[in-house]
Amino acid sequence: FASYYGDHMVLQKEPAGAVVWGHGEPGAVVTVSLSGDSGLIMMKKTAQVKGPSGMWTIVLDPVADTLTAEQGLENVTLQDIYFGDVWLCSGQSNMAMTVLQVANASEELTAATRYPYIRIFAVAPAHSDFELEDLERIDLPWSIPTAENLGHGNFTYFSAVCWLLGRSLYEVLGYPVGLVEVAWGGTPIEAWSSRRALQACGLLEDMGRPPRVLHPLNPVMSSSVSPYQHLLGPQTPSVLWNAMIHPLLNMTLRGIAWYQGEANTLLHTDQYNCTFPALIADWRQAFHAGSAGQTELLLPFGFVQLSTYRHQSPDDSFARLRWHQTADLGVVPNTRLPGTFMAVAMDLGDEHSPYGRQVLGWGTNLTSLLSLGSIHPRDKQNVAHRLLLGARAVAYGDKKLVFQGPYPTRAVLEVTRGLLNITYNQELICRQRDTRAFEVCCSSQASPCWWLPAPVVAVRSHTVTLALGSCGTLVLALRYAWAEWPCEYQSCPLYNLQGLPAPPFL
Repeated sequence: FASYYGDHMVLQKEPAGAVVWGHGEPGAVVTVSLSGDSGLIMMKKTAQVKGPSGMWTIVLDPVADTLTAEQGLENVTLQDIYFGDVWLCSGQSNMAMTVLQVANASEELTAATRYPYIRIFAVAPAHSDFELEDLERIDLPWSIPTAENLGHGNFTYFSAVCWLLGRSLYEVLGYPVGLVEVAWGGTPIEAWSSRRALQACGLLEDMGRPPRVLHPLNPVMSSSVSPYQHLLGPQTPSVLWNAMIHPLLNMTLRGIAWYQGEANTLLHTDQYNCTFPALIADWRQAFHAGSAGQTELLLPFGFVQLSTYRHQSPDDSFARLRWHQTADLGVVPNTRLPGTFMAVAMDLGDEHSPYGRQVLGWGTNLTSLLSLGSIHPRDKQNVAHRLLLGARAVAYGDKKLVFQGPYPTRAVLEVTRGLLNITYNQELICRQRDTRAFEVCCSSQASPCWWLPAPVVAVRSHTVTLALGSCGTLVLALRYAWAEWPCEYQSCPLYNLQGLPAPPFL
């Protein structure tokens, strides 16, 4: 039997049934039983081991806390099993940052022992050219949270965003939460995508090549052997899906949290509005099928919109990627990204983060060659809080909860006065008047666009008024917070009454 997942696990509770699976002798019958604290068997089910894979799967009734699997005279007993909600957390280095690395780390680590009904599991980085049935190895088997497990080292385990989200979910829900970390720094979305998802977006040209990494100075260049390989995950399409996601598909999940995209500011940036929705749809279908329909088809999927990187950068790849994370619709959930929620993070930049020099997973020895800022902000508490709001609203149906920042619903041009009035869907709080926050396209053609600042002249309850200046009436487009570092810490121009920032838009 494969029992390396360990004791102390959380399995998905009702109304879904958890799926338990393992290996056995082909043709043999495996019996799985559940028993309570008294030892009384509450449930017993059997399954035949299928050849040639040697796999067996059983859908459990979520009723007890001790699980035993038997094949003939062999048996494996797992103790200390709880039923609750299981969330999978995936992405690149900002998801991989451990609790050791965040703001107030010592306090967060000390508080870990107060949450014995949260259980954590971390998959070890691995890549494969083929879809694997089993994980090659794990970094952390199912474990009770401790300071050591949550702060093992930098960018190892356990994920701060995942832990802080799970901890908050536990405080709201009041029942066990299981957290599964599957992250690798410096990895593009293509590596996490299946062949099916990539086919949907026409991105299969790299299939079949050996695993590659992004070249530190030129993202177009790559090699199978790199001096930065120990810091950067593979770029080759599907290799992380194959090795780190596919082996988990039998798992019954309640939701997914995703923090990725920095690597795609260098690679296929303008395909992200296809690759991201395709990954979400494909993962949902795969987990639904792999769990015998126990994972819901519209699996709640939350993600973090990119934070900041460099001050005064002329590059707009971060702004474009943020826009593409919403499938070019600005807010989620939307028609292209149903059942999703987003944590805006562009106001949580941290230029003094000691982890900022590991650019997209590259090494510190590149400092003199790149204009560096900080790509790894330490404030993961606000990130997790904003994810929590979205999870409560989208995954748990709290319809009264405000979980999104204000977003414009219309723009009206006052020709004679040279003003543009933008109406928002929520009451506004203006924290500062950034003269470059809003820009208008003043051109006779949309591309290339001549962008000019449109200073804010008034902010009312639901309306922002902009001065068009020399642009006159020839306004083809409007954008907000369109920069790599659009605003200082918690000081974007516009928030709602709940303190959530208005997301960028084009």
